[in-house]
Amino acid sequence: LLIATAWPASWLHMGILGQYAFFPLWLGYILLADAVVFRRRGNSIITHRPLEFCGMFLASVPIWWTFEVFNTFTQNWHYLGGEQYSSWQYALVASWHFSIVVPAVFETASLVGTFNIVERVRQRTIVVLPSFSLIGLVGLGILSLGATVLWPTYAFSLTWLCLVLILDPINYRLGAPSIIGHLQRGDWRILITFGIGALICGWFWEMWNFWAYAKWEYSIPFVGFVHLFEMPLLGYGGYLPFGLEVFTAYHFLKWA
Repeated sequence: LLIATAWPASWLHMGILGQYAFFPLWLGYILLADAVVFRRRGNSIITHRPLEFCGMFLASVPIWWTFEVFNTFTQNWHYLGGEQYSSWQYALVASWHFSIVVPAVFETASLVGTFNIVERVRQRTIVVLPSFSLIGLVGLGILSLGATVLWPTYAFSLTWLCLVLILDPINYRLGAPSIIGHLQRGDWRILITFGIGALICGWFWEMWNFWAYAKWEYSIPFVGFVHLFEMPLLGYGGYLPFGLEVFTAYHFLKWA
């Protein structure tokens, strides 16, 4: 019902309903994804971890604002329609909209994980990382972040990788869920579920954005020659590591 109401309201620019359709549209998506996961697996985030589900909306706000800070250097996207708000109104409305990012990615990753083909990579090559390599990964992440700030025209793509490099080794040392921990058990599913999950979310983000107002547009160096909706086609590749960043950043906030 939320999707059926908010989708046409957004695309047809139906006044205030269309203007604020983003959150209810994505809430409908999140609830639908959770319901499908429950139907396929018998449990879901909402049914088994309802408090954590609510916390994902809260955690999502600072996580996406972090990417907005990165974007002040890279200038890869900008928003249309924000000029009608004062600074504090914009911050409130933007935070409300940003709150759906983490639950959407986690619910979609859960849905991807219900397919049998994903189970085939449950036990693969075990990755063993010596302790000093964890420090190296953090250092590489800091260098990537620095490059993004200093040379954004050339290093903008590192936006979608630096948080994984910095935070995942920390999560591993804290005993929090981590990509490194999964790979050391030979479980590669995390790469598929969150990578593909974020890519699926990306498809819907870009599709629902295309005819909406307010909306966002892109200005991405070197790859802006073929577009699928507003996003350059090659830009969709950034959603794959972005899913891992969402996983890593969420668990860092939860455990730190």
